[in-house]
Amino acid sequence: MGFAVIMFVRILFGVCMVFIIGYIFGGFSGNPTLVSLTKVAAILAIVLFIAANGILMRFAFSRGAGGKDGWHCTEHKMKLP
Repeated sequence: MGFAVIMFVRILFGVCMVFIIGYIFGGFSGNPTLVSLTKVAAILAIVLFIAANGILMRFAFSRGAGGKDGWHCTEHKMKLP
């Protein structure tokens, strides 16, 4: 399930980049419908970038302690000699 979500977010992010690059370098600026889609794609690209980082951090923190109890502070577990 997690891998599918990550791949879906990355594919949507790539599609957003195609619209933005098409607007800047291509002929998307001449069509009003494509201009509207490009504005939505620009906002969606920012949201998807933040979402992808949040999902990946969640997976990384959940495996930080061997997958047992998730991420936690280890500062108080130090044993002095």
